[in-house]
Amino acid sequence: MRNFYAIIFVVSIVFFSACKNEKKEESPSKQEKEYTEAVSKIDPSYQQLGLNIAFTTKSQLGKNLMGVMKEKGAVEALQFCNIKANILTDSMATIHNAKIKRVSDKTRNPNNKANETELKNIEAFKNMLSNNEEIKPIIETVNDSIYFYYPILTNEMCLKCHGTPNKEINQATLLSLKDLYPTDKAVGYSENQVRGIWSIQFQKQ
Repeated sequence: MRNFYAIIFVVSIVFFSACKNEKKEESPSKQEKEYTEAVSKIDPSYQQLGLNIAFTTKSQLGKNLMGVMKEKGAVEALQFCNIKANILTDSMATIHNAKIKRVSDKTRNPNNKANETELKNIEAFKNMLSNNEEIKPIIETVNDSIYFYYPILTNEMCLKCHGTPNKEINQATLLSLKDLYPTDKAVGYSENQVRGIWSIQFQKQ
């Protein structure tokens, strides 16, 4: 068991080190700092394993999305999310031997609709945030499975597609949203709000 977590930890460190070396001139990203701070506060456990799965998946999605956003803009980024986001998430699920979902109470893709348990945990994270409490993962055990939940918070980049229409979201992006996601509800956010959660399931070790 101890060797398993050591391997997981080393893999995550190597992953982030590789990303950092690609851009030597840049300081560590906010995401890397967030991961380091979160993991440093807890002992090796299912919490650490869940955080590793969530943050490595977030990094993979974010790296690709940021590249498209910078090179081609928000409209192309929407196309990327529509086609590639779930594919990348599924590939990370295979790597981690886990089920990984990104779910929300205000969906863009109807397939990302939170179930009853996930909705309850979304509200719990919103309460943590509004009460200025330390954000901690929520973990539930059911038979031989671990269910891990962690919030997805909005940042400035998110608002280009999830902010206020005709303010952060420009007209071209709005038209693309209407075309790709006719039932979209995922707008009207400001920075540092709970956009949704990571809902991850993996087996007890």
